[in-house]
Amino acid sequence: MTMASAFPPPGATMASQYKLPYQVLLVDDEQGDVELAKMALADCPFPCQVMVAGNGKEAMTWLRKQPPYADAPTPDLVLLDLNMPQMNGREVLKEMKGDAALTAIPVVVLTTSDVERDVVATYNLGASGYITKPVDMDDLFKAVHSVTEYWFSTVRRPQRHR
Repeated sequence: MTMASAFPPPGATMASQYKLPYQVLLVDDEQGDVELAKMALADCPFPCQVMVAGNGKEAMTWLRKQPPYADAPTPDLVLLDLNMPQMNGREVLKEMKGDAALTAIPVVVLTTSDVERDVVATYNLGASGYITKPVDMDDLFKAVHSVTEYWFSTVRRPQRHR
């Protein structure tokens, strides 16, 4: 038996719980970073629909399903930058984890900051993970693939309805 065949196929763990494709909300104000993250998500073995919010305020409007996002799907995963205009990532995280309807959504911080106080602060606010954006594109793809593998295949999360 090969190592790959010892594991369930991608998505097998959560596929019975969630409708595919997986919904990923990418919250980032840097268009170049958005495009790279979208490319990495498109390249991963899990079918993902990527939704983009350009700042924290837009993300919270989306997550709370306020107009114009009343019919928006609830994300299965949020990839969150920290440093954005209008509402930064820490503020988004604090609001999400303080809202019973949003608290179970995993939030992985994907940011350029490698400052320890940012890592500690975001975990204290309830982040599910923290990744400093790699400079190398291959490393970014590997990081994003690892995150999707973990959240869409490895862990079991509570069932929910979309």
